[in-house]
Order: sequence, then C-alpha cells, then structure tokens
Amino acid sequence: MKYIGLLGGILGLAGFAVAQPAPFDQTHLLLDKTLKTHVRDGLVDYAALKRHRQNLDHYLAAMAAVAEPDFKQWHEKQRLAFLINAYNACTLQLIINHYPVKSIKDIGGWVKGPWDQPVVRLFGHTLTLNDLEHKILRVEYSEPRIHFALVCAARGCPPLRTEAYVADRLDAQLDDQARQFLATASKNRVAADERVIYLSPLFKWYGADFEKKSGSVLAALKSYWPKESAAALAKGEFKTRYTEYDWSLNQRSR
Repeated sequence: MKYIGLLGGILGLAGFAVAQPAPFDQTHLLLDKTLKTHVRDGLVDYAALKRHRQNLDHYLAAMAAVAEPDFKQWHEKQRLAFLINAYNACTLQLIINHYPVKSIKDIGGWVKGPWDQPVVRLFGHTLTLNDLEHKILRVEYSEPRIHFALVCAARGCPPLRTEAYVADRLDAQLDDQARQFLATASKNRVAADERVIYLSPLFKWYGADFEKKSGSVLAALKSYWPKESAAALAKGEFKTRYTEYDWSLNQRSR
C-alpha cells in the first residue's frame, strides 16, 4: 500500500507538472504565420483565413490563458505588443466569424456595434474591442503610435502588417507604420499649392492622444512625412482638413 501511495503521489506530481501552462510565446509566432500567409499590402484574404483559421484561433486561446499577475511582470513593450496584437487578432477573428461582410460596421446591431461585441478574452474576463482600446491601451499606456497599429478591418485604417508586433522591435515597427500611413495619399497628404494638409479622421478622433505627447498633432507627425511633404511643410503655414474615412472591408482582391 505504501508503494501504491508513493506511486500515486509521483503520478499526481507528474500530472501537476504537465498541467502547468507553457510560458506565452513572446515572438507571437502563430499570429506572425497567420499574417504572413493571409496579408498582402495591408489587406487580408479573409476567405482563405476563414478556411485556415487554426493558427489564429490557437493564438487567441494562448492569449486567453495568460494570467494577469504574469502579464504584469512583463516589461512595458512586451505588454504593449501583446495588447496591440490582441486587438488586431480579435478583429480578424470577428470578421471571419461573420464573413462574408462588406464592412465591419455590418456586424452587430443598432445598440451594440462591432466594437461592443464580447470578443476579447483576456485575464479571465470577456471584453470588447472598445474596452481594449479605450479603457486599457489609451488609458494605461502613453503611446499615441498605437493608432498607427490598431487595425479595425476598414480600408481607412493604417495597413495591417505582414508580421506580428514584438517587444524588441516595437518602436521601429510603430515608426514604420506611421511612415506608411502618412505616405498613403488617399488618407494623408500635403497639398502645397492649396496650403492645406489633408489628414485622416483618425487624427481628429484621437488628436488629444497626440497632443498630450507632443503638444500638437502636426508636431507628432513631423518626423514621419515623406521628404517632399516635409519640405513643403517647412515653408509656411497650412490649414488642416480631414479626408473621408473608408469603412469598406480591408479585403484583398482575389
């Protein structure tokens, strides 16, 4: 009986060891594979992603398994990369769960639109995309460049990268996102002959985040403009106007 008890104890310990969740993969490999496979030029092949969604679903399951005390032990860039990736991955999952749709705004109803759906599972809670963006990312992190990285599945958004955000390259990735976004003339451009800067509505909606960090939106954007635009801006005063936001789905043409 003693041997049986000892064996049971050993097996119990072994079972306990197996049950421990693996440390979260800070390379975000499963999301990285998903993006490299299904994203081109910032646009998504949602039909293919819906057929081959295993990596995305497993990635989000791994995110949901992260305990909040463990998360709080990570350094800031790890936490920020995790949350940006969570937003983008949950948005991808939301779209393929309802695909085909012409716009993310087709999801949900009058009372609760797509950003108020309970689709984000983190730290034992079920949150919405609005919760993640406005109650966590914008409140707990003084980083306006998140607005170049969060992609709400609309063509008016910044481009979706073909790679996951990772802590050791996060600054470079966010800076690159800013440059890409400002180089897209349909969203942002400097019309030197009109003395007008045309900006995405993102800078109207989230202008306070940029102002808090840099004093003004234009100061925050100064180092990210293409060379010709930056040279024009250096020559005088410009008025600011906002472009139309394109809410059509950021879908690749097949």
